[in-house]
Amino acid sequence: MKKQFISFFAVISLALGPVGCSDNTAEIAQKTIVDIETYPDSVAADTINKGIFEVLNLDYPGLERVKEQYEAKQYYRAAYALLEYYRMRTNIVNPSVDLLTPTLSTFEKNVAEQALKHRFYIRNFKEKVVNGQDVYYSFDNNGKIDWETLAQSMPDQEFKNQLHRHQWFPSLAKAYRVTGNEAYFEAWKNVYNNWMKAYPNPHANVAGNDGAWMGLQPAERVRDRLSILPYYLHSTKLTPGWFSVVMKALADEVETIRKGYYKDESNIRLTQSKVVATAGVLMPEFKNAGEWLKEGLQDVSHGLEKQFLADGVQNELDPSYHIGAISDYYDLYQLLQANNRLDQLPTDYIQCLKRATTFVADIIFPDYSLNNFNDTRSSSYTKSVVLKNLKRYAGMFPNDQEMRWLATERQQGKAPLRQIATYKASGYYMMRNGWTKESTMMVLKNNVNPDAKWHCQPDNGTFVLYHNSRNFFPDAGCYSYGGTSASNASRNAYRATKMHNTLTVLGKTIDNKHMNGELLKVEKQAGAQLIVMQNESYHGLTHRRAVFFVDNRFFVIVDEAFGDGNHDKVNLNFHLLTGTGSQATVVDDLTSQYAFGAHTCFADNNNMLIRSFAETHQDFGATEVNSPFSSKLGEVTGNRKGYQLSIRKPAQGAARFVSVICPFAKLDEAASMDVKARFTDNSAGTAGTFHAKGASVEVTVNGKTYPLSFTLL
Repeated sequence: MKKQFISFFAVISLALGPVGCSDNTAEIAQKTIVDIETYPDSVAADTINKGIFEVLNLDYPGLERVKEQYEAKQYYRAAYALLEYYRMRTNIVNPSVDLLTPTLSTFEKNVAEQALKHRFYIRNFKEKVVNGQDVYYSFDNNGKIDWETLAQSMPDQEFKNQLHRHQWFPSLAKAYRVTGNEAYFEAWKNVYNNWMKAYPNPHANVAGNDGAWMGLQPAERVRDRLSILPYYLHSTKLTPGWFSVVMKALADEVETIRKGYYKDESNIRLTQSKVVATAGVLMPEFKNAGEWLKEGLQDVSHGLEKQFLADGVQNELDPSYHIGAISDYYDLYQLLQANNRLDQLPTDYIQCLKRATTFVADIIFPDYSLNNFNDTRSSSYTKSVVLKNLKRYAGMFPNDQEMRWLATERQQGKAPLRQIATYKASGYYMMRNGWTKESTMMVLKNNVNPDAKWHCQPDNGTFVLYHNSRNFFPDAGCYSYGGTSASNASRNAYRATKMHNTLTVLGKTIDNKHMNGELLKVEKQAGAQLIVMQNESYHGLTHRRAVFFVDNRFFVIVDEAFGDGNHDKVNLNFHLLTGTGSQATVVDDLTSQYAFGAHTCFADNNNMLIRSFAETHQDFGATEVNSPFSSKLGEVTGNRKGYQLSIRKPAQGAARFVSVICPFAKLDEAASMDVKARFTDNSAGTAGTFHAKGASVEVTVNGKTYPLSFTLL
């Protein structure tokens, strides 16, 4: 005779654990009738991965029934008891899960719907756009999944890596919870089961695929699975057999992460350690959970001072990875706080994050956008994403009135007053005249990268310039992470030094060993802000760049290339944002004055003009340059128009340039703007002489002359 078992379980909202719930929220009782003897246990047990009982601590409080059935060799009943335990668990909290008020965004709905058809969302990649909606690549082959054919044809290695992170699974889980449609559960089960068979865990003594099991791949899978499981726990399709398979795979994958820790203190190592610690908190029933938590937290704590430099910037020197690193540390802090385990964190944990969040406040533009410095893909950092992070920071540091002001879009708190911010250990410097979206802000990049971090591009001396909600000198971006000869060529093209707003020799790209930026001087002068920096960009040649922000209105850039080891042609490169048609940027040919320039032509009365003047004229030349920039992998976001100004470096001196960058409004103002500049520290016949202790120039803008100089100790 068939027996039936009636189970009562609680469903809760944000405080629900990864496979359980919190006991300090209202419980909603529900009933489920489950067949536990459709088949004799000897038959049903064949569907169970018995290995799950070997990795569990069967003496853990609450698993008494599981242990009893297991020792009686009633494996199906033991697995059923385990599933019921997790359905009823109330003492573990996962702050990232919301079951009572789940939401499904338009983006997530699109991802989930396409996943039903084996079109899988892979971050930063899509096949096409139809009616404004992204269409993802199909892995379907006559109803079956073909994981390899398409992946092998893609030029970017990042596509292959991210495919194995299963980034569409969270959307399937949320779609199931919101709609109750079991098709989403079945899609997750079938695809995940198919993938596990295609790419078995190599550390479970089975031949596996290294690409699927290296780096961030297993870490992101485990991280997401800990939050996916709660959404499916009460599915009528979730059998004890499938649950035992998933749980055993989870334990094995955590162990795989531990065996594959990256040696360096990279963002990958941080994510690995954080995920291992997270599993230790959320899955205390596993035998190794105590080791996971202890090891993960020790590694995270040890890596804290390695991950962030003395100025608070993450060691990859990439703003996007910096924000990601803060999120990893913040998420772990929040998880430990929710589970009353904050006492296990080091005392300097929060203070280190404070410095890191201040850097984010300083480097974002006043309209809450982000530039493409290094490998940052700024399209991922929309205003809503940036604000979401700022709100988290404000919550972490409730006494920080400036962060509160930023996080509330200037509605609460206190506006920052600083106009200059310098991050000497990493090589980022900011100058501004305010913090509202109409303000002007320049960010200078002069990275200190002796370890040749992969995500740091060789472009020391470059800058971006924001004015009144427009980035007039956008960074080229990265376009590709590489992986094949074609994508490597694309990556190298975008990261080339000449693609940035800085100085080159013969157009060559700075090599990694010549990325050691120095900050020489920061000063508030009468009527000007000043930053002086330098970098030995090539063997025997150093680039010194002094930037004056005059009257909080326009910029003067003094560039000097000096050193006896190089007598080649030196190039000054500038790339301005351009519109199309009548709004396209115009290059101004001033070669008769040994100068060159350009100005934008936007119709909204928000424009920028630049003029560059060379002190010496041997082999003087200037050419118009058109170049793209990319804010998203594999996509050209927009175009830039600018110029490359070149002279030969004097044998016993320096190649010296003065550039003036002025905002203006209406288009007809450009023709009437009178801008001139010259060096005043060399007498007739001594042009090109380098002065180690400083430089002096004279700039005239619309009839007014500005003498500018700096002195180094």
